[in-house]
Amino acid sequence: MTMRGRRLGAVIGVAVLAAVCASGTEGPRPVRDASDLGSLPADRYTTTSQDYERAQRASALLVRQCMARRGHPDFPLDPRYPTDPLVATAVATDYGALDPADARRWGYGWDPAKSPVRRPEGRRMTDAEYADMPACSAEADRRLMRGVDVSRDWLYASTRAVEVDKAVKRDPRLRAAWAVWSRCVAEDGATRYPDPVAAYTDPAWQRGSDGNTRHTRRERATAVADVMCKRRHRTAQLWYAVRAQKQAVDIAQHRERYDAGLRALRTYRANITEVLRELG
Repeated sequence: MTMRGRRLGAVIGVAVLAAVCASGTEGPRPVRDASDLGSLPADRYTTTSQDYERAQRASALLVRQCMARRGHPDFPLDPRYPTDPLVATAVATDYGALDPADARRWGYGWDPAKSPVRRPEGRRMTDAEYADMPACSAEADRRLMRGVDVSRDWLYASTRAVEVDKAVKRDPRLRAAWAVWSRCVAEDGATRYPDPVAAYTDPAWQRGSDGNTRHTRRERATAVADVMCKRRHRTAQLWYAVRAQKQAVDIAQHRERYDAGLRALRTYRANITEVLRELG
Protein backbone atom coordinates (compact mmCIF):
# COMPACT_ATOMS: atom_id res chain seq x y z
CA MET A 1 0.00 0.00 0.00
CA THR A 2 1.30 3.45 -0.89
CA MET A 3 1.69 6.24 1.64
CA ARG A 4 -0.83 8.22 -0.39
CA GLY A 5 -3.38 5.43 0.03
CA ARG A 6 -2.85 5.37 3.78
CA ARG A 7 -3.24 9.15 4.04
CA LEU A 8 -6.36 9.08 1.89
CA GLY A 9 -7.90 6.35 4.02
CA ALA A 10 -7.16 8.24 7.22
CA VAL A 11 -8.62 11.48 5.85
CA ILE A 12 -11.79 9.72 4.70
CA GLY A 13 -12.11 7.93 8.04
CA VAL A 14 -11.85 11.12 10.07
CA ALA A 15 -14.32 12.84 7.74
CA VAL A 16 -16.85 10.01 8.14
CA LEU A 17 -16.57 10.07 11.93
CA ALA A 18 -16.94 13.86 12.04
CA ALA A 19 -19.92 13.76 9.70
CA VAL A 20 -21.68 11.09 11.76
CA CYS A 21 -21.09 12.93 15.00
CA ALA A 22 -22.44 16.14 13.51
CA SER A 23 -25.45 14.52 11.86
CA GLY A 24 -28.95 13.70 12.99
CA THR A 25 -27.63 10.40 14.31
CA GLU A 26 -26.44 12.37 17.30
CA GLY A 27 -29.71 14.30 17.52
CA PRO A 28 -32.83 13.58 19.57
CA ARG A 29 -34.31 10.98 17.20
CA PRO A 30 -34.54 7.68 19.09
CA VAL A 31 -32.85 4.59 17.69
CA ARG A 32 -35.13 1.55 17.77
CA ASP A 33 -33.49 -0.46 15.01
CA ALA A 34 -30.06 -0.66 13.39
CA SER A 35 -31.52 0.83 10.21
CA ASP A 36 -32.28 4.04 12.15
CA LEU A 37 -28.55 4.66 12.33
CA GLY A 38 -28.21 4.77 8.55
CA SER A 39 -26.23 2.86 5.97
CA LEU A 40 -22.55 2.00 6.31
CA PRO A 41 -19.83 2.47 3.68
CA ALA A 42 -19.42 -1.29 3.16
CA ASP A 43 -23.14 -1.90 2.66
CA ARG A 44 -22.94 -1.30 -1.10
CA TYR A 45 -20.50 -4.21 -1.45
CA THR A 46 -22.78 -6.81 0.14
CA THR A 47 -26.05 -8.47 -0.78
CA THR A 48 -29.33 -7.02 0.47
CA SER A 49 -32.52 -8.65 1.69
CA GLN A 50 -34.00 -7.90 -1.75
CA ASP A 51 -31.06 -9.70 -3.38
CA TYR A 52 -31.74 -12.69 -1.15
CA GLU A 53 -35.44 -12.82 -1.99
CA ARG A 54 -34.82 -12.48 -5.74
CA ALA A 55 -32.06 -15.09 -5.63
CA GLN A 56 -34.33 -17.52 -3.78
CA ARG A 57 -36.99 -17.10 -6.46
CA ALA A 58 -34.50 -17.49 -9.32
CA SER A 59 -32.91 -20.54 -7.71
CA ALA A 60 -36.31 -22.17 -7.18
CA LEU A 61 -37.18 -21.66 -10.85
CA LEU A 62 -33.87 -23.13 -11.99
CA VAL A 63 -34.23 -26.11 -9.67
CA ARG A 64 -37.75 -26.79 -10.90
CA GLN A 65 -36.53 -26.68 -14.51
CA CYS A 66 -33.68 -29.08 -13.71
CA MET A 67 -35.97 -31.42 -11.79
CA ALA A 68 -38.34 -31.57 -14.76
CA ARG A 69 -35.44 -32.72 -16.95
CA ARG A 70 -34.76 -35.44 -14.40
CA GLY A 71 -38.30 -36.77 -14.58
CA HIS A 72 -40.05 -34.70 -11.90
CA PRO A 73 -42.36 -32.40 -13.92
CA ASP A 74 -44.49 -31.22 -11.00
CA PHE A 75 -41.70 -30.37 -8.55
CA PRO A 76 -42.91 -27.51 -6.31
CA LEU A 77 -41.21 -24.12 -6.18
CA ASP A 78 -41.13 -24.14 -2.39
CA PRO A 79 -40.94 -27.80 -1.32
CA ARG A 80 -40.81 -29.29 2.14
CA TYR A 81 -38.36 -32.03 2.98
CA PRO A 82 -39.67 -35.61 3.17
CA THR A 83 -39.45 -35.25 6.95
CA ASP A 84 -39.28 -31.94 8.78
CA PRO A 85 -35.69 -31.29 9.89
CA LEU A 86 -34.70 -29.84 13.22
CA VAL A 87 -33.89 -26.20 12.54
CA ALA A 88 -31.35 -24.40 14.70
CA THR A 89 -31.43 -20.65 14.15
CA ALA A 90 -28.30 -18.61 14.79
CA VAL A 91 -29.08 -15.24 16.35
CA ALA A 92 -26.83 -12.28 15.58
CA THR A 93 -27.01 -8.57 16.23
CA ASP A 94 -24.99 -5.52 15.22
CA TYR A 95 -25.67 -3.39 18.29
CA GLY A 96 -27.68 -5.58 20.66
CA ALA A 97 -31.18 -4.65 21.84
CA LEU A 98 -32.34 -1.17 20.84
CA ASP A 99 -36.14 -0.96 21.16
CA PRO A 100 -37.41 -0.32 24.73
CA ALA A 101 -40.90 -1.65 24.04
CA ASP A 102 -39.55 -4.94 22.71
CA ALA A 103 -37.11 -5.14 25.62
CA ARG A 104 -39.92 -4.72 28.17
CA ARG A 105 -42.11 -7.35 26.51
CA TRP A 106 -39.71 -9.86 25.01
CA GLY A 107 -36.30 -9.23 26.58
CA TYR A 108 -33.67 -10.39 24.11
CA GLY A 109 -36.15 -12.49 22.14
CA TRP A 110 -39.28 -11.77 20.14
CA ASP A 111 -42.98 -12.51 19.86
CA PRO A 112 -43.18 -16.27 19.20
CA ALA A 113 -46.14 -15.60 16.90
CA LYS A 114 -43.72 -13.76 14.61
CA SER A 115 -41.01 -16.38 14.26
CA PRO A 116 -38.19 -15.38 11.87
CA VAL A 117 -37.93 -18.98 10.66
CA ARG A 118 -39.75 -19.24 7.32
CA ARG A 119 -41.66 -22.45 6.66
CA PRO A 120 -41.90 -23.84 3.09
CA GLU A 121 -45.35 -23.50 1.56
CA GLY A 122 -45.17 -26.32 -1.00
CA ARG A 123 -45.85 -30.03 -0.66
CA ARG A 124 -43.31 -32.51 0.64
CA MET A 125 -40.70 -33.85 -1.75
CA THR A 126 -40.85 -37.53 -2.56
CA ASP A 127 -37.80 -39.63 -1.74
CA ALA A 128 -36.94 -39.77 -5.45
CA GLU A 129 -37.16 -35.99 -5.74
CA TYR A 130 -35.08 -35.54 -2.62
CA ALA A 131 -32.35 -37.72 -4.13
CA ASP A 132 -32.13 -35.55 -7.28
CA MET A 133 -32.63 -32.15 -5.67
CA PRO A 134 -29.02 -31.53 -4.45
CA ALA A 135 -27.61 -31.87 -7.97
CA CYS A 136 -30.20 -29.43 -9.28
CA SER A 137 -29.48 -26.99 -6.46
CA ALA A 138 -25.78 -27.08 -7.32
CA GLU A 139 -26.60 -26.49 -10.98
CA ALA A 140 -28.76 -23.49 -10.04
CA ASP A 141 -25.95 -22.05 -7.90
CA ARG A 142 -23.50 -22.35 -10.80
CA ARG A 143 -25.93 -20.53 -13.09
CA LEU A 144 -26.46 -17.64 -10.68
CA MET A 145 -22.72 -17.32 -10.05
CA ARG A 146 -21.76 -17.49 -13.73
CA GLY A 147 -18.97 -15.06 -14.51
CA VAL A 148 -18.16 -14.50 -10.82
CA ASP A 149 -14.77 -15.34 -9.34
CA VAL A 150 -16.05 -16.59 -6.00
CA SER A 151 -12.78 -17.07 -4.14
CA ARG A 152 -11.12 -13.85 -5.29
CA ASP A 153 -13.93 -11.31 -5.72
CA TRP A 154 -17.21 -12.57 -4.28
CA LEU A 155 -15.87 -13.35 -0.81
CA TYR A 156 -13.57 -10.36 -0.54
CA ALA A 157 -15.92 -7.91 1.19
CA SER A 158 -17.09 -10.50 3.73
CA THR A 159 -13.49 -11.49 4.44
CA ARG A 160 -12.52 -7.88 5.02
CA ALA A 161 -15.62 -7.38 7.20
CA VAL A 162 -14.22 -9.89 9.69
CA GLU A 163 -10.94 -7.99 9.94
CA VAL A 164 -12.63 -4.59 10.11
CA ASP A 165 -14.93 -5.76 12.91
CA LYS A 166 -11.89 -6.88 14.88
CA ALA A 167 -10.43 -3.39 14.48
CA VAL A 168 -13.74 -1.84 15.54
CA LYS A 169 -13.77 -3.88 18.75
CA ARG A 170 -10.22 -2.81 19.54
CA ASP A 171 -10.94 0.90 19.02
CA PRO A 172 -10.31 2.78 22.29
CA ARG A 173 -13.29 5.10 21.75
CA LEU A 174 -15.67 2.18 21.46
CA ARG A 175 -14.11 0.30 24.36
CA ALA A 176 -14.52 3.43 26.50
CA ALA A 177 -18.16 3.71 25.40
CA TRP A 178 -18.75 0.06 26.28
CA ALA A 179 -17.19 0.62 29.71
CA VAL A 180 -19.59 3.51 30.38
CA TRP A 181 -22.52 1.41 29.17
CA SER A 182 -21.38 -1.52 31.33
CA ARG A 183 -21.26 0.57 34.51
CA CYS A 184 -24.67 2.00 33.71
CA VAL A 185 -26.25 -1.43 33.28
CA ALA A 186 -24.67 -2.68 36.51
CA GLU A 187 -25.93 0.38 38.38
CA ASP A 188 -29.43 -0.54 37.21
CA GLY A 189 -29.08 -3.93 38.89
CA ALA A 190 -28.03 -6.14 35.97
CA THR A 191 -24.89 -8.17 35.43
CA ARG A 192 -21.83 -6.14 34.49
CA TYR A 193 -21.28 -7.29 30.93
CA PRO A 194 -18.19 -6.27 28.94
CA ASP A 195 -20.27 -5.14 25.95
CA PRO A 196 -23.86 -5.22 24.62
CA VAL A 197 -23.29 -8.35 22.53
CA ALA A 198 -22.34 -10.26 25.69
CA ALA A 199 -25.63 -9.19 27.26
CA TYR A 200 -27.64 -10.15 24.18
CA THR A 201 -26.01 -13.58 23.87
CA ASP A 202 -25.90 -14.49 27.58
CA PRO A 203 -26.56 -18.27 27.86
CA ALA A 204 -28.79 -17.49 30.85
CA TRP A 205 -31.55 -16.51 28.41
CA GLN A 206 -31.73 -20.17 27.29
CA ARG A 207 -32.42 -19.66 23.61
CA GLY A 208 -34.24 -22.51 21.92
CA SER A 209 -33.47 -24.02 18.52
CA ASP A 210 -35.51 -21.23 16.93
CA GLY A 211 -33.24 -18.63 18.57
CA ASN A 212 -35.95 -17.24 20.83
CA THR A 213 -35.51 -16.74 24.57
CA ARG A 214 -37.70 -17.55 27.59
CA HIS A 215 -38.55 -13.88 28.30
CA THR A 216 -37.94 -14.26 32.03
CA ARG A 217 -38.33 -11.33 34.40
CA ARG A 218 -34.57 -11.07 34.86
CA GLU A 219 -33.97 -11.17 31.11
CA ARG A 220 -36.52 -8.45 30.44
CA ALA A 221 -35.16 -6.24 33.22
CA THR A 222 -31.64 -6.65 31.86
CA ALA A 223 -32.75 -5.84 28.32
CA VAL A 224 -34.54 -2.68 29.48
CA ALA A 225 -31.46 -1.52 31.40
CA ASP A 226 -29.32 -2.32 28.36
CA VAL A 227 -31.49 -0.27 25.99
CA MET A 228 -31.94 2.67 28.31
CA CYS A 229 -28.19 2.87 29.04
CA LYS A 230 -27.49 2.83 25.31
CA ARG A 231 -29.88 5.74 24.89
CA ARG A 232 -28.51 7.65 27.85
CA HIS A 233 -24.91 7.38 26.66
CA ARG A 234 -25.47 7.21 22.87
CA THR A 235 -23.62 3.91 22.71
CA ALA A 236 -25.11 2.68 19.45
CA GLN A 237 -24.46 6.00 17.72
CA LEU A 238 -20.77 5.98 18.62
CA TRP A 239 -20.51 2.29 17.75
CA TYR A 240 -21.99 3.03 14.34
CA ALA A 241 -19.61 5.97 13.84
CA VAL A 242 -16.54 3.85 14.59
CA ARG A 243 -17.75 1.13 12.23
CA ALA A 244 -18.34 3.70 9.50
CA GLN A 245 -14.88 5.17 9.96
CA LYS A 246 -13.08 1.82 9.95
CA GLN A 247 -14.98 0.65 6.89
CA ALA A 248 -14.28 3.87 4.98
CA VAL A 249 -10.57 3.62 5.73
CA ASP A 250 -10.44 -0.04 4.67
CA ILE A 251 -12.29 0.64 1.43
CA ALA A 252 -9.95 3.51 0.57
CA GLN A 253 -6.91 1.32 1.27
CA HIS A 254 -8.17 -1.61 -0.83
CA ARG A 255 -10.17 0.24 -3.48
CA GLU A 256 -9.32 -2.04 -6.42
CA ARG A 257 -10.28 -5.20 -4.58
CA TYR A 258 -13.54 -3.72 -3.32
CA ASP A 259 -14.36 -2.50 -6.82
CA ALA A 260 -13.76 -6.01 -8.17
CA GLY A 261 -16.11 -7.35 -5.53
CA LEU A 262 -18.74 -4.80 -6.52
CA ARG A 263 -18.47 -5.86 -10.16
CA ALA A 264 -18.97 -9.46 -9.05
CA LEU A 265 -22.06 -8.45 -7.10
CA ARG A 266 -23.45 -6.64 -10.14
CA THR A 267 -22.81 -9.71 -12.30
CA TYR A 268 -24.67 -11.84 -9.76
CA ARG A 269 -27.61 -9.44 -9.79
CA ALA A 270 -27.64 -9.43 -13.60
CA ASN A 271 -27.70 -13.24 -13.60
CA ILE A 272 -30.67 -13.23 -11.25
CA THR A 273 -32.50 -10.71 -13.43
CA GLU A 274 -31.84 -12.80 -16.53
CA VAL A 275 -33.20 -15.97 -14.91
CA LEU A 276 -36.30 -14.22 -13.61
CA ARG A 277 -36.93 -12.72 -17.04
CA GLU A 278 -36.56 -16.11 -18.73
CA LEU A 279 -38.37 -18.35 -16.24
CA GLY A 280 -40.36 -16.11 -13.92
